[in-house]
Amino acid sequence: MKKDWPLWEVFIRSKNGLSHKHVGSLHAADAQMAIENARDVYTRRGEGISIWVVESRHITASSPDQIEAFFDPANDKVYRHPTFYKLPDEVDHI
Repeated sequence: MKKDWPLWEVFIRSKNGLSHKHVGSLHAADAQMAIENARDVYTRRGEGISIWVVESRHITASSPDQIEAFFDPANDKVYRHPTFYKLPDEVDHI
């Protein structure tokens, strides 16, 4: 038995049409075990219809230390921020 099983990130989709949401992490020997363990740990009350697992080492993320340099270039592109659009009165969920 392998002592150091890899860490897996677990994503659950609660209903058709919704996005998968990150719900937690777990250790497992392989993808099949990770799916089965995720089902047992994160969907005990039947709250999911789909499970994704991805080994944590395959995830690349931005660093919080680089927030200014990484996200600042988007601030000068006003067309990305819909603050100056005039919405019709019948549109109320945006």
